[in-house]
Amino acid sequence: MASGKSQKHLPTLRTWAGLRREIESCVRCPRLRDHCEEVARLKRRAYLEESYWGKPVAGFGDAQARLILVGLAPAAHGANRTGRIFTGDRSGEWLYRALHRAGFANQPTSVSRDDGLELCDAFVTCAARCAPPANKPLPEEIERCSVFLDAELDLLIQRRVYLALGGIGLNTIWDRLIERKEVTGTRPRFSHGGIHPLPNGRHLLMSYHPSQQNTFTGRLTEPMLDAVFTKARELIGPSAPTN
Repeated sequence: MASGKSQKHLPTLRTWAGLRREIESCVRCPRLRDHCEEVARLKRRAYLEESYWGKPVAGFGDAQARLILVGLAPAAHGANRTGRIFTGDRSGEWLYRALHRAGFANQPTSVSRDDGLELCDAFVTCAARCAPPANKPLPEEIERCSVFLDAELDLLIQRRVYLALGGIGLNTIWDRLIERKEVTGTRPRFSHGGIHPLPNGRHLLMSYHPSQQNTFTGRLTEPMLDAVFTKARELIGPSAPTN
């Protein structure tokens, strides 16, 4: 694969199955691929008996979702281990508990990609599809991944609210919307709970990322996260979309 922009019209990106195959087979960021494979080989002591996923991770959720969550990247021993975004780590525990409390998930737990978790009216994705060293993907790595987020947005035709988890989530979704000519103007300043109206009745909502750095320090509390999902629910309405 060459640049992200050159892939935007590949037929394989126009279906969920084809998009997943393209993501999981992507090798365009050698630094990230080397890191993910090394983590999968060495493992963490608590998971020595498990088989790590070790590949890029696709988005997860309801194909008819109106709420689109954009995070940072798979965690080295979370999604890079389990194969599902925000699954198997503390950030995911916080996120999916909150989604469940808000009625967007059928259960509060997310431990493996076959644990029965289903999302209703919500879709979770991220800026980078591979676990980056020190949780810091490079700008060019995020840019190479942008084709996948574009393809997801093309398929998520019911989208009404974008929830940016952290500053990188905000920067990523705003850059995509600018390039897609769906918004104009200056990127809004990040603020937890902030709401930015968009054209066509859509909205951009912001939240601190549910990382341990934020949750362990009390910068983000469960009531704060619940309040964000209450706002999201108000913006999209209580009923799931219909075809």
